[in-house]
Amino acid sequence: MFDKCRLAGRSLVATVAAAALVTVGLAVPAPANAAVTRAELALRWAPIHYQDVDVTGSHALGGKSDYITKIDFDGDLNGRNNWDRAGQTGVSFAAHAYYSVVETSTHWYVTYLFFHPRDWTDSAFFETEHENDGEGVLLAIQRDGSTYGVLRSAVTVAHSDFFSYTPAGSTWTSGRESIDGTLQLQASPHDTFLHPVTAQEAKGHGLKAYPQYNINGDGIVYYPSTVAETPSSGNDRDVRYKLVDIFASGGLWAQRANTSLFANLGTFAGDDSGDCGVGTLDCSINSANAPWGWDDRDDLPGRGQIASDPAKLAVEYFTIPGSLSRTYTYNPYASAAAALAAAARTAPPVVD
Repeated sequence: MFDKCRLAGRSLVATVAAAALVTVGLAVPAPANAAVTRAELALRWAPIHYQDVDVTGSHALGGKSDYITKIDFDGDLNGRNNWDRAGQTGVSFAAHAYYSVVETSTHWYVTYLFFHPRDWTDSAFFETEHENDGEGVLLAIQRDGSTYGVLRSAVTVAHSDFFSYTPAGSTWTSGRESIDGTLQLQASPHDTFLHPVTAQEAKGHGLKAYPQYNINGDGIVYYPSTVAETPSSGNDRDVRYKLVDIFASGGLWAQRANTSLFANLGTFAGDDSGDCGVGTLDCSINSANAPWGWDDRDDLPGRGQIASDPAKLAVEYFTIPGSLSRTYTYNPYASAAAALAAAARTAPPVVD
């Protein structure tokens, strides 16, 4: 009888604790024997994200040009009006990030995209601006039988270069490319997990593992969540961002042939209207990429394969002990593999 009462008490405590976590907006971990969904996996490993903010000059919009937001922050999917719309009242800078998950029998690969309406500068010489900005990170997670697997590596996108990292204790080591640093993990006040930590510079928004980029003065710390908050200012150190599935019905991947949003496969459409480029060297057009357009200018593999064939990138960048399957069990990008390969061969290089 005592054991039954004690077990019942434990069950009640667990139920109350879980309810408390939900009440305060924290993510409740999935039970160890439950199959994790792709959305749960992406949320569990989503980065705590440090965003440097600059308020200098009119193109900064008082710091808002460095806020992450949705691609349709202005209520439409026209990529050619985002520069101008960012400066108008009534648009939303609620924090969002995009993700995609592809799977093999041995690993999950989760790609995160952080979007800004402007890639901007306050320099009159030697620097250009452009409409739209999309940079991000790929995480490789080994399926070890646990609910969320084990994080093994990260590869970040900083303009036209990739940078590779491993967390402390990872079994992955340098391969064709040297590892650029240690991927730090940090606790979130909004759930019970340690998350990888990434950071973006102000203006050009190159992305690396924290603290290779860091906040310098004003800045925002974004935390993964199921809600989207708007920063109270350009110096807000606790803002929750919401994840959006790239593969969702009507989502970013489904819009890949939308010529209002994409100039070609994987390249966002952007023009030089408004004050883009005014007071700077130039405003370039069609100069930002979605994950299936990301490319390192001098590394293998090819354009877009960081998202569409991440297992290939993993074996190029890292030395990996044990088994790593190259056969995908879930990869919606593969349905357009031929088009992606053709686009990589024929599309002009895009330097973000």
